[in-house]
Amino acid sequence: MKYAEDGVQYHIGIRHGEVGKYVILPGDPKRCAKIAKYFDNAELVADSREYITYTGYLDGVKVSVTSTGIGGPSAAIALEELVKSGADTFLRVGTCGGMQPEIMGGDIVVATGAIRMEGTSREYAPIEFPAVADLDVVNAFVKAAKASGKDYHVGVVQCKDSFYGQHSPETKPVSYELLNKWEAWKRLGCKASEMESAALFVVGSHLRVRVGSAFLVVANQEREKLGLENPVVHDTDAAIRVTIEAIRNLIKTDSEEKK
Repeated sequence: MKYAEDGVQYHIGIRHGEVGKYVILPGDPKRCAKIAKYFDNAELVADSREYITYTGYLDGVKVSVTSTGIGGPSAAIALEELVKSGADTFLRVGTCGGMQPEIMGGDIVVATGAIRMEGTSREYAPIEFPAVADLDVVNAFVKAAKASGKDYHVGVVQCKDSFYGQHSPETKPVSYELLNKWEAWKRLGCKASEMESAALFVVGSHLRVRVGSAFLVVANQEREKLGLENPVVHDTDAAIRVTIEAIRNLIKTDSEEKK
């Protein structure tokens, strides 16, 4: 079966050259238009399934945004097909739930690596292989987060396939495993929980492209359990602005280093 009829990628619906080197990866397709407003001369280039793509310019450099939908399988498809279309640097921006008591709704989390408690990455690499973010992208995110003035945290995040396995683990037949592992991740200092980065980091390692992630913390169920203030924040604009600034940082450093 051909997966790129007439040069159009089977799932995301774009041709080679229709995206820039740098691509922002939100999960929610509705966030793409919001992100594209930060680009110059942004144009909608594809709308296929959960994958919406806009391409425009930042600081004179071609950039894109493509939604991935929820979870590792669809995120891996997007990454594979975007690489075939000419992109090589990917910045995931999304939402997460905080896991450490000091992390509050409205904060920013930058991932250095991800716990592979999901299935997609296992079809790319043995479980012993770590899911690690690209250092250039991490540094660009951290610099942008510092400049934003927002409270931010840097470290490992946990990735899962089941949203409700996290939020109501006691109701699941494998509650014994979910609850015990959650406690382990907390004791290991895991910053937050989300659903895409482990797959993206491992697929990125396989394809030899740069991938990193930053998130808005929506809330922190651990603070709620402790009876602490637990603000719930849904406005992703701060995380988006950090991501836009991170791309600008990468454009600048890549130009200086001729990458």
